[in-house]
Amino acid sequence: MVNLKNITHYYDNKSVLNNLSLNIEENQLTCLLGGSGCGKTTILRLIAGLEIPESGQITIDNRNVTEKQKLIIPPHERNIGFIFQDLALWPHFTVYKNIAFGLTERNEDNVRNTVFNMLDFFGLQEYSNKYPHQLSGGQKQLLAISRALVLKPKILLMDEPLSNLDVKLKRKILEHIRKIKQDFKLTIIYVTHDHKEAFAIADKIVVLDKGKIEEIGTVEEIKKSNNKFVQYFLEY
Repeated sequence: MVNLKNITHYYDNKSVLNNLSLNIEENQLTCLLGGSGCGKTTILRLIAGLEIPESGQITIDNRNVTEKQKLIIPPHERNIGFIFQDLALWPHFTVYKNIAFGLTERNEDNVRNTVFNMLDFFGLQEYSNKYPHQLSGGQKQLLAISRALVLKPKILLMDEPLSNLDVKLKRKILEHIRKIKQDFKLTIIYVTHDHKEAFAIADKIVVLDKGKIEEIGTVEEIKKSNNKFVQYFLEY
């Protein structure tokens, strides 16, 4: 589905990813797990086409999208949804307009029905005329997810979307994410520094440190890992 081969990337002449290779399987929820600066958000941005690596190749559905420092397929043609850590909601748009914007830009038919179906799925119908600042933290998360999903992406990238929520709200949104994967048949790549989040939703976990992959496995395999870094990381 998504393949990164021998990816090296720098910020300010400092290596962020070091000859990294990774295969993301279709219709799985893969969590990229690691501390700050380990390269997990950079991987999302490279897959989305928001950055170009210094070396290596990225393929999606067996199509080269980035190769030899060249962007072959631009972000808007990759059929990818991206939920940023700060959610990037448009504050001057209502809930309805936030969700409808992408559909309108594409000149899609039946925009109103499509938006209200999405509002119904996430229980946001009564908030359609509200603005983001009038929503709770959990409702903002659901709005950001709705806005991404309404465009029917094949891949959904999520960059620490729950970092600002309390434990109770995290559980609720994690339940929604599990349901989304099943109902929308998505490939989801989810970035987090919290192993408890990863354990709650992941089909596969990729543990990263200093731009390298330390371990890849299922939740049970990661829990039983003999890798010293993984064992150390899971203590916290």
